[in-house]
Amino acid sequence: MSRQRRYPSDLTDEQWALVAPLRPAPKRGGRPEKHPRRSVVDGILYVVRTGGAWRYLPSDFPPWQTVYWHFKQWEEAKATETMLAALRVQVHVQQGRNPEPSAGIIDSQSVKGADTVGLLIVVVVLAASVQDRDGAKTTLLSLYLTAPVRYVYADAGFAGKPVDWATTILRTTLHIVRKPQGQQGFAVIPRRWCVERTPAWLASHRRLARDDERGPATSEAIIRWAAINTITSRISRGRPAARQQRWHWPDQS
Repeated sequence: MSRQRRYPSDLTDEQWALVAPLRPAPKRGGRPEKHPRRSVVDGILYVVRTGGAWRYLPSDFPPWQTVYWHFKQWEEAKATETMLAALRVQVHVQQGRNPEPSAGIIDSQSVKGADTVGLLIVVVVLAASVQDRDGAKTTLLSLYLTAPVRYVYADAGFAGKPVDWATTILRTTLHIVRKPQGQQGFAVIPRRWCVERTPAWLASHRRLARDDERGPATSEAIIRWAAINTITSRISRGRPAARQQRWHWPDQS
């Protein structure tokens, strides 16, 4: 059954139909869960979208301790990584592409990796003292283990050792996209502009405007939740109405 949305950050019925089958199954045994999981997910997205503190979660959500506990438990189970992988496949199929990306783009706003459609594949949060070239190795290795991407576009900040390392160790081509010789003023550089879409889409989630998280793992989780929210919205807008109605999940599930 559908329910009334209380906040703009709440999932629509169509978005929930995408997320619900991907959430971790409740643990067997013990007491039944007191709060609907949809309300818990909406609580997480409220924090991610508005940038508020967990303790300031409005009272019509489940208690903030409950929402935060699920956030931590699902992250330990790598739930957001599983969700992103499944949702990326749906976007690619919806657009008539191969289910898995074959090319990607790397950028260094807390070094992220996205595919050429602008969908987040991996995110790595490092200390500000780590240079782009050093952070690239961690990101490229994570990308290698996550998706069959073996061709990655990057800007000149990743030139040099990362290119040789990617070729030798990962058998991955790291292609440096440079400005054309003689270019004056601003110009859109092929293959580089599309990576800027991803931070732009994620930036609408105010929790990402300032990194107040205690650890890199929490920051990475927040970024993945923002990407999940963006991707589910994108899929639901592109689905035919008949297909949107195929899934209907009870609020208590």
